[in-house]
Amino acid sequence: MTDTIELVLDRELNAPRAALWRCWTEPALLEKWFCPKPWFITNPVIDLRPGGEFSCVMNGPDGEQFPNLGVFLEIVEGSKLVTTDAFAPGWRPQGRPFMASEVTFEDAGEGRTHYVARAMHWTEEARKEHEEMGFHEGWGAAADQLEELAKSL
Repeated sequence: MTDTIELVLDRELNAPRAALWRCWTEPALLEKWFCPKPWFITNPVIDLRPGGEFSCVMNGPDGEQFPNLGVFLEIVEGSKLVTTDAFAPGWRPQGRPFMASEVTFEDAGEGRTHYVARAMHWTEEARKEHEEMGFHEGWGAAADQLEELAKSL
């Protein structure tokens, strides 16, 4: 990796781009895949516009709860979502920003999608912290769940 602040999941998913987009932008669908099981999310809010809220509560198998509040920075209908936890709705700065994320969807033919999920951190230390938290395993498992749900739509 040449970029010291990014972590990237780059896959071809066996699901159509439109279905993957729905899974990312419809709260009821986001709840079904967004965390690697046995973790799950509750209270998803998706206000699909720049500055609109993107939030949920991550729930662990032992009752852990981690609220995640952020906003959308960029939306390209059907192909790109960019979010950050640096701001709360209303462009209110939040404590210690952890990352911005970018997810892209490109048609790969035959109902498949080239899917790239990028976590961009403010510092190399934050990137290392995220990697040690299990970025590759966790985001990989969530992508598997995303693919299965999208194929079923």
